[in-house]
Amino acid sequence: MVNQINLWTSADHALKYLAQADSIPHRTEGEAVLLEHVPKTVKRILDLGTGDGRLLALLKLDRPQAQSIAVDFSATMLEAVKTRFVRDTTVQVIAHNLDEPLPELGSFDAVVSSFAIHHLTHDRKLALYTEIFQILEPGGIFCNLEHVASPTPALHKHFLHSIGFTLETEDPSNKLLDVETQLGWLREIGFIDVDCYWKWLELALLIGLKPNSSNV
Repeated sequence: MVNQINLWTSADHALKYLAQADSIPHRTEGEAVLLEHVPKTVKRILDLGTGDGRLLALLKLDRPQAQSIAVDFSATMLEAVKTRFVRDTTVQVIAHNLDEPLPELGSFDAVVSSFAIHHLTHDRKLALYTEIFQILEPGGIFCNLEHVASPTPALHKHFLHSIGFTLETEDPSNKLLDVETQLGWLREIGFIDVDCYWKWLELALLIGLKPNSSNV
């Protein structure tokens, strides 16, 4: 049976996550690798499931000129990201549930996401990856810093213990999928240079590039 639970419309759930976000072990390591791979010359960035805009704010430090769209559907998160970028006219905040196909947003040099896509059903993950490929400019990059499935139940339990959770207290909204399946999807869609560029237990950075015409 497909897990349809999604608690992210709850303000309490979103606020609890924000309170813990900075304490997720090794998170900054994954973010640092992501920042290394997004070119500083990008003109348009799309951040899917932006939360409070943490990742986009990091990207904007070295890319202040980039026009950016931050997408989320949690009212609490949307309020937080609007507050963060209230004085930044290069950032547009859009309310959208990633369970639904992306709206017409134009094309992007970089599409990023951080710990959001694992809340989608597996069929929707695959559909979203396809939509991302379609809206990337040739040579554009997709970076997904994600919560992925462990190969065994014991390793999953170990990961939860490492971040202060148990099987009973983990987020029921999670719909975790292994790295290999997702990398295979990205390659089948048409991304190149696809790999897991960084990983710590169930935290992984998946990256793929859209080919330039010269790569085809």
